[in-house]
Amino acid sequence: MKYTNLFAASAMAIAASTVAALAQDECGDITIAEMNWASASLMANVDAIILEEGYGCDVELLAGDTTPTFTSMNEKGEPDVAPELWVNAVREPLAKALEEGRLHSALEGPITGLGEGWWVTKEFKEAHPEIDTVEKMLEHPELVPYVEDESKGAFIGCPAGWGCQLVNINMFRAFDMEEKGWVLVDPGSAAGLDGSIAKAVERSEPWFGYYWSPTAVIGKYELQMLPFEAEWAGTENWDGCMVKNEQDCADPQPSSWTNSEVHTVVTDEFTKKGGVAMEYMSSRIFPGEVMNEMLVYMSENQASGEDAAFEFLATKEDVWTPWVPADVAEKVKDAL
Repeated sequence: MKYTNLFAASAMAIAASTVAALAQDECGDITIAEMNWASASLMANVDAIILEEGYGCDVELLAGDTTPTFTSMNEKGEPDVAPELWVNAVREPLAKALEEGRLHSALEGPITGLGEGWWVTKEFKEAHPEIDTVEKMLEHPELVPYVEDESKGAFIGCPAGWGCQLVNINMFRAFDMEEKGWVLVDPGSAAGLDGSIAKAVERSEPWFGYYWSPTAVIGKYELQMLPFEAEWAGTENWDGCMVKNEQDCADPQPSSWTNSEVHTVVTDEFTKKGGVAMEYMSSRIFPGEVMNEMLVYMSENQASGEDAAFEFLATKEDVWTPWVPADVAEKVKDAL
């Protein structure tokens, strides 16, 4: 069975369980994974506040990370909910858990517009509207001159040691970027990567390179992702070549970036006891631009996930109130 079918089957199972569960009046106890990155921490705290104040649930947040949280949910049935689980990191064991009914996907894509790829600055995009794909960008290295050799274009990749470094090296090779006049620049560190973006934006200089969303950097500097004209070249090319060291990837093929798949995942027990909580988890979606804005808020104010959740609920009523019935929204607003 294909993974896409597994998620569809999981959703059908949830629907059946939820119909029965909605008859329950009480929400009960719920454990939610608060992952150790900003967007997931914000989401977990928003969920906790809405479920506690709006629905009367008793929520406990448990510290987590992708693989440990998935393993605990799969083997121990706890926590009940992982609001932001990045599927690519646990795809095969998750598919098995979904197929066997231990876990379920409550919602595919709890955040819109997320993913990895190649970006330019907003100023560059507005100045060059004709360059609206990666492939068109690659024909113009002169527009992003490399500081050490201005006859070449600079493409900023990932720091050494990051998994995305290998992908960017192999993508660079697949698109024959060296022959087209590009240099693959190692920014040296996370600070170096972020600093290159900040410097370019603040000085109105062009920038072209790798990043991912949702992040505070994308939100603060309004980077614009360029789509690929090339279609995704398949699992064999990506998993069998692109993600590997250069010596193990003899013939990388041009490809779009692999899809970044994120789900809200719940345990089987939660689908049976969740009731209104299950209905809520299946319906709330954070717009990507709003999430990036909140991540900027967290970064600039050194705000915790809980602090940011209260800020989100207080200032983004147009986003979250449609997720819940009017009486629930009023209870949440009264509690703020």
